[in-house]
Amino acid sequence: MEHEIGAIEIITGTGGIFDVHLDGELVFTKSMLGRYPQPDDVLPLLRERLERV
Repeated sequence: MEHEIGAIEIITGTGGIFDVHLDGELVFTKSMLGRYPQPDDVLPLLRERLERV
């Protein structure tokens, strides 16, 4: 089943925080890699979560 993302909300943080949440669930945090992610770092994680829905 293919899912479409209806909206993305960007919330400015402080102290270098970069987290990605999907429906309130933490999907990615910068501390996982120790750097800001590339699109290929986050998109597979989002797809994996969406497949569970």
